[in-house]
Amino acid sequence: MSSRPNPSLDYPWRDTPQPGAATQVAPGVHWISMPLPFKLDHINLWLLEDQGGWTIVDTGIADAQTRTLWEKLFLEKKTIKRVIVTHYHPDHAGNAAWLCKRFGVELWMTQGEYLTAHAVRSSGAGYTASAVLEVFRRNGLDAERSAGMSAMRGNNRYAELVPEFPLSYRRIIEGDRVEVGRQGWRAIIGHGHAPEHLSLYCKELNVLIAGDMLLSTISTNVSVWSIDPEGDPLRLFLESVARYRELPADVLVLPSHGRPFRGAHLRVQQLEQHHQERFAELMRSLNEPKSAADLLEVLFRRPLDAHQTFFAMGEAIAHLHCLYYAGKARRAVGTDGIMRYAAMGS
Repeated sequence: MSSRPNPSLDYPWRDTPQPGAATQVAPGVHWISMPLPFKLDHINLWLLEDQGGWTIVDTGIADAQTRTLWEKLFLEKKTIKRVIVTHYHPDHAGNAAWLCKRFGVELWMTQGEYLTAHAVRSSGAGYTASAVLEVFRRNGLDAERSAGMSAMRGNNRYAELVPEFPLSYRRIIEGDRVEVGRQGWRAIIGHGHAPEHLSLYCKELNVLIAGDMLLSTISTNVSVWSIDPEGDPLRLFLESVARYRELPADVLVLPSHGRPFRGAHLRVQQLEQHHQERFAELMRSLNEPKSAADLLEVLFRRPLDAHQTFFAMGEAIAHLHCLYYAGKARRAVGTDGIMRYAAMGS
């Protein structure tokens, strides 16, 4: 989806804070941004006023520029009391160990995200580029594009962006009330984008720290990966975001990318519609058996470089799995070892 502002939503703040600066968005809640070396060029992080200091929610990637900006903030904010990480992805978890060591504080996160971070850092439990590319090959990715991705992801890029990770943590589970200063934040666990993604809702402030689960201008990446090659993450994601309808319609949503906004119920509806439109486009294309690689141009109407194709393949497989498990498509492995899908009855 477009990265331009969504005109249907209400954006209370026009501008993103400059890197290293903070903007208060609710009593005791401060918005900061850190740069990213990707097309998505920054991440939103959050500082919560705590008893005698601050709680950090998400940390940015572990590079010199981000740590220099953190140091600038420390001159103003002084004491950090704890670090909370919403999920294991490097732009969220990269500096967790550095911050925890620097201030002698605990890391708080869900168990699924904590263990996944360690598994990906060590290339364990099937978290390797070669394992992912083998899944993609079985779903039709040709040798040329596979070679390009292999060259791009030859090293463990995750370990470069998350060079260390804490060896202990405080576990957060669904429904926990995390006390930060005078406010309590209820843990809402979502699935599909990451194993046990943490969002935090404060009823007293009517504020939701949404992480990557509810973004205002782009649709969150939801992919099938080698660790769970037969999974149905898109169903899990859609079920997870539907739960945000349980929150007040005017909740202030603090996303990890894009600006804070109001209109969570509408945004959930937009995301659901977006995926339903992609399903419909796929079904129109499945009048004969096709692989996920065959369908990239249906789902993504723009040229894709190797980095983008890597994530696009995961998303294409996720959409096809969702149709298959819903009984709307059939599939079979051809004599060439490639999985292909077709509409039921075609």
